[in-house]
Amino acid sequence: MKYMLLIYLEEHSLDEADRQACYAESTQLAHKLKADGQYLAASPLHPTAMATSVRVRDGKRFITDGPFAETREQLGGYYLVDVPDLDAALAIAEQIPMARKGTVEVRPLIEIPGLPGD
Repeated sequence: MKYMLLIYLEEHSLDEADRQACYAESTQLAHKLKADGQYLAASPLHPTAMATSVRVRDGKRFITDGPFAETREQLGGYYLVDVPDLDAALAIAEQIPMARKGTVEVRPLIEIPGLPGD
């Protein structure tokens, strides 16, 4: 089953040295997951200042700078993994470096037949 591990943290809580250390540790984890056949994708995200939100209401597109929701923690990155069950996904989530400073949300994907790559 595929799980998205969404990494939330306060955007400005890391200095550049901490950020680079996190990237290095995250890269090591990605290589371990790849070797175990569980890795599908992972990436940090640019800050919310670079985000653009799109909404369509009554057939009209509305564009807003920044994320849609105002929260204390922002979505900072993700891992996409393919594991047997929720317990395996949780075991990976606790290894993500930002789990020690922020939150990792674990959500199963709904796999829709016929999508590209199927």
